[in-house]
Amino acid sequence: MYDEHYTRLNQYRSLWILVFFDLPTETQKERKIASTFRKKLLDDGFSMFQFSIYIRFCASRENAEVHTKRIKNNLPEHGKIGVMQITDKQFGMMELFYGKKLVETDKPSQQLELF
Repeated sequence: MYDEHYTRLNQYRSLWILVFFDLPTETQKERKIASTFRKKLLDDGFSMFQFSIYIRFCASRENAEVHTKRIKNNLPEHGKIGVMQITDKQFGMMELFYGKKLVETDKPSQQLELF
């Protein structure tokens, strides 16, 4: 039981969902649609990584699939949207720079998972 609990939350089973998108924003209606899509991502627990890239930590593949399905249910009619899942280990190997300065990546806080 002890080992099962800790293997469930290891770096290879935990995932990050990355959502990349390029939505049209030429008209006021298009800007509103793009803004609504971003707001729905934030409401679902995603954080803005860059203006058109949002990320979310998921403790399991099953949890990641739930959030991926929500994204698919809220897709705008136009634009390009990509969804990618990577392991926590892969995410931790990312190098981030602000200008030429290398910065540490934020570690996810422990998240309570309710069933």
